[in-house]
Amino acid sequence: MTIHVLYNGEYPNLCSGKLVVIIDGHRWEFPDFCLSSGGQVWFDESWDEHIEYGPWEISKYPKGFPEDLKVVVLQAVNDEIPWGCCGGCI
Repeated sequence: MTIHVLYNGEYPNLCSGKLVVIIDGHRWEFPDFCLSSGGQVWFDESWDEHIEYGPWEISKYPKGFPEDLKVVVLQAVNDEIPWGCCGGCI
């Protein structure tokens, strides 16, 4: 199986890009805002900003997307899209 991941999210809205996954030549366009970062942005008691990075989660899949491919696609997304939490939503 060949999986290609295309994604155009970038700072300051890293998780707001368009996700397209091509599996053995079949193109799947994912719904808008389908990715969430496993990272977080937080401030300490001195108001210094801290950014932590974590794996992506996919909250919405295209209609008709095969259940048995969700795990391998999530792995491909995490392998191909740099983890991040840009803080654009705080």
